[in-house]
Amino acid sequence: MPTQKLQQSLFLKACRREPVATTPIWLMRQAGRYMSEYMAVRNQVSFLELCKRPDLSAEVTLTAREILGVDAAILFSDLLPILEPMGLHLEYAQGEGPVIHNPIRTSTDVDRFHAVSDMSSLDFVFETVKRVRKDLPADIPLIGFAGAPFTLASYAIEGGGSRHYLHTKKLMHGDAAAWDAVMSRLTDSLINYLRAQIEAGCQAVQIFDSWAGCLSPHDYRTHVLRYSKKIIDALPADVPLIHFATGNPALLPVIRETGGAVIGLDWRVDFDAGWEMVGRDRAVQGNLDPVLLFADWPVIQREAKRILDEAACRPGHIFNLGHGILPGTDPEKVKSLVKFVHDYSAELAASR
Repeated sequence: MPTQKLQQSLFLKACRREPVATTPIWLMRQAGRYMSEYMAVRNQVSFLELCKRPDLSAEVTLTAREILGVDAAILFSDLLPILEPMGLHLEYAQGEGPVIHNPIRTSTDVDRFHAVSDMSSLDFVFETVKRVRKDLPADIPLIGFAGAPFTLASYAIEGGGSRHYLHTKKLMHGDAAAWDAVMSRLTDSLINYLRAQIEAGCQAVQIFDSWAGCLSPHDYRTHVLRYSKKIIDALPADVPLIHFATGNPALLPVIRETGGAVIGLDWRVDFDAGWEMVGRDRAVQGNLDPVLLFADWPVIQREAKRILDEAACRPGHIFNLGHGILPGTDPEKVKSLVKFVHDYSAELAASR
């Protein structure tokens, strides 16, 4: 159970759509390659080793939160390590990103893909959560996360990144039994994984459906919705869940059907229109284009102001980017954005 200070934090109050004096802000990929402090740690180890070292993962999580002054920390980890105990051979190849060396392409391949109920092989994640929670300020929540079933299935089937999701859609449309087996095993594993993060000390969790944008609303509703909804419905009702599916604003109404206390908006939809699509009875998160952080400061300030003006101090807005901070972003602009959101939103709230 979160302490009173955590319950009254700006972030958790916004998740519950309660009025706040200042709009909370945190940023996806706030610990990342744009930050010299992160690179000083990252250069010591491989990316996968960094994810599996609780001491280092906790360090970069805490450092980013402190430097930026954001209103929540997000666990430093990755979407894909959960695929290893399920039977896949994962490697982060230099310059190529994640590679699955034994992807799932046929119903026979599905037989070696197993749901994980014993989370001990992922203890490094939960140990990181415990370390971060111990050292975070008492009023700063910690966000855990996982990939959504569709996004993880796509990695598992494609073997890595993809432009057209040829193998994924071929299995999804062509072999209903194999598709259900993959998605069901992922769903059951993710329920256990997110519950364990919450038990270890996370006050909220986010589901990233980073690749769902390749789907039509019909295909999402037919082949994906029930699996993500099962995860959301299985988690504690008093722990806010942020549901973030990027790449296709047409999915927002069906994302609402799937569930989530907070719905993430990417930059491909105007903020107020996106909130209307998911419903005013939901909190929303977003949605500045990450590329705008490469612009001059007056442009960044103008666009952040536009989003805050559209939010109009309605309860339930968490400021964030429309996706993660990009490598090469100037950290000083990120810090300035955080300060501006705090200062300008406080002025707006005080004037009402």
